[in-house]
Amino acid sequence: MGWANKIKKLFHGRPKCLSLGRLANMDATNTATVEPTLESLNARALPQWFDDAKFGIFIHWGMFAIPAFAEKHGNIHETFVKKYDTAVARTPYTEWYANAIKVPGTESYEYHQKTYNGAPYQSFKKPFLDGLKDWDPAEWAELFRKSGAQYVVLVTKHHDGFCLWPSAITNPNEEDWFTERDIVGELADAVRAAGLRFGIYYSGGIDWTFNRKPLRTLAQFMGSVPGGKYEAYAMAQVRELVDRYQPSILWNDIAWPGNLKPLLGLFADYYNAVPDGLVNDRWMHAAWYARVLRTKPAQWLLDWSLKRSIKKSKGGGVMVPPRIPHSDFRTPEYTSFDTLQKKKWEATRGMSHSFGFNRNDTPDDYETPENLLTGFIDAVSKNGNLLLNVGPRGVDGSIPEPQLERLEFFGNWLKKNGHAIYGARPWHQTDAKTTCGLDVRFTTKGDTLNVIVLGTPASSEIRLEDTIIAAKSGKAPDGSPVTVEQQGSTCVLRMEKSLDEEPAHTLTFELLEVYA
Repeated sequence: MGWANKIKKLFHGRPKCLSLGRLANMDATNTATVEPTLESLNARALPQWFDDAKFGIFIHWGMFAIPAFAEKHGNIHETFVKKYDTAVARTPYTEWYANAIKVPGTESYEYHQKTYNGAPYQSFKKPFLDGLKDWDPAEWAELFRKSGAQYVVLVTKHHDGFCLWPSAITNPNEEDWFTERDIVGELADAVRAAGLRFGIYYSGGIDWTFNRKPLRTLAQFMGSVPGGKYEAYAMAQVRELVDRYQPSILWNDIAWPGNLKPLLGLFADYYNAVPDGLVNDRWMHAAWYARVLRTKPAQWLLDWSLKRSIKKSKGGGVMVPPRIPHSDFRTPEYTSFDTLQKKKWEATRGMSHSFGFNRNDTPDDYETPENLLTGFIDAVSKNGNLLLNVGPRGVDGSIPEPQLERLEFFGNWLKKNGHAIYGARPWHQTDAKTTCGLDVRFTTKGDTLNVIVLGTPASSEIRLEDTIIAAKSGKAPDGSPVTVEQQGSTCVLRMEKSLDEEPAHTLTFELLEVYA
């Protein structure tokens, strides 16, 4: 998030052994022992499987999916622009419900009083556990496989602190704050059996069982990273998750409660246990700034600065995590990068404005399948992946129909066009525009250039402005030939016939010159 850079400016069960199937899928890229130093950690190559995969599924599911309620003021950025002074309690994220109901005057507070008579958040545990009898992880795994996804990241513990695995690490503030049924383990097995990779999300920076204060502003939120016993608790839980499930991705959120040195030790141990594993970029060690932001003057100063900068921004800056000493990929949230990125990245978003299921979502609250696909293709052209979220219902684990429709849409498109996505790399030019106004994105694989037209051209001729393609030959989506003619800075592609209506079309060309 952009808040971290603002702070800097302002304040200077399972055995350890791996299955044969897991070993068979492991990258051979990183085999040397990793030491707990930045030099050693940053020398690791990016595991090729992740660069090839492109498309993953995020899952936000937990007790918060029982009330399944959040205010609706647009997307997360729009909420902070319109309602900054109470925005943390008014976000469109239903997974933040446990905090929202502590703040009188919010819609979530009023809904909770009216619907549940102000019952404690803990009362949602029983209906969530009761609903597990209807949950079949194999059905989820097959659904995700058909969508074209290559990996799955499950939220194992969100900000409410509730764990989706039978943790042996005791929460000192909430008794039995976990599921006896091993949701993490069962889904890991099902996903891997379907041929996909499995990763875990863990909220390391926030746990509302350790800090129960109601939060209204971003400065309060960032100052709420727990201290005391929480660092050891979080470290023990993440190590337990690694030991039991050998996840391909460690996807932390918000920040990390401790200092840098023990965190580097965690990374080294993880990489040595899972040589083809990855960590994301949300591990900024929070010990120093959390202490500062627990003071009222510091909170006021940061909120004053953030409130001004968010109103001036176009919607992306606040949702891009800061660069940290070590990570394998960056994770912009509900936003993207405009240009080709040297470092690998992964756009993450829900299908609507929330990650968790929101009972109030209407069809208009969901992003269209076409726009989601366009964002995905754009990310791939700029060295990114897409981690697209599903938010199942809490009562039975079912996935809402609008989400199923979008997963099917992705699957159908990738069946025809996956050759331009999986294993592809960016070209030296990421995008272009046709003379009739359609956007175009490029990817490459060896000496093959993929020209992905977003939308359907009106004729059999496509004219690409400011683009030079030196190609031997080309093919339309149906395999018929495409001729290439260069007219100055405009590249003219001629097909035998016009394309049928589709959200995006891939034309392939054998290049005469391959750009490094």
